[in-house]
Amino acid sequence: MGTFHDDKGELHGITVVVQMRGSRVYVGRCDQQTAEGIHMLDVDHHDDGNDGRSTEQYLERAHKFGVFPKEPKLFLSNDEIEAVYRLGALRPD
Repeated sequence: MGTFHDDKGELHGITVVVQMRGSRVYVGRCDQQTAEGIHMLDVDHHDDGNDGRSTEQYLERAHKFGVFPKEPKLFLSNDEIEAVYRLGALRPD
């Protein structure tokens, strides 16, 4: 059974990682992905090395335990996005 929000894109409701140009990543639930960017809910962010952890370490922890949202809603413009992928894609084989 699929989502009732087919017009919001295939990532609607999925926890995603948004890699920005530079060293910042955002982790949160995708609400809607449009031609302009991505609307996210319950979003946390991390800058590589900012808290003594690499982005890889941060994402491994986020995958295992989730994140503590810093922003209830956030829009990120496609002009600054490098990549968007499911947080679940980090699972080891």
